[in-house]
Amino acid sequence: MAVDFNIIGRRIKEIRKKKGLTQEQLVEKMGVSIAYLSKVETGKIHINLERLSEICDILGTTEGEILNGVSNHSEKYLHSEFYELLRKCPARKQKLAYEILQILLRNDAS
Repeated sequence: MAVDFNIIGRRIKEIRKKKGLTQEQLVEKMGVSIAYLSKVETGKIHINLERLSEICDILGTTEGEILNGVSNHSEKYLHSEFYELLRKCPARKQKLAYEILQILLRNDAS
């Protein structure tokens, strides 16, 4: 699975804004330039895991939330990822995925 750095950057920006931090405040804590953070938030450069971890620590979030879009402790964990995968599938494959999920749920109920 390819990493979409545009989505990662967008999520970093959204969480930064939710925390009430400006780019200037975040880069001051990180010790990087505004140009660097701007490129990360727009997906123009690839962020490494060490820097991602640093950003997560500062923003009080997890790498999972940045990479998956929701905390893995959330009930909606992977919800958007499933939706995106289904959206990309042709109708016949969506039906097949639906039927497989029904079988899985029936087996859990037994």
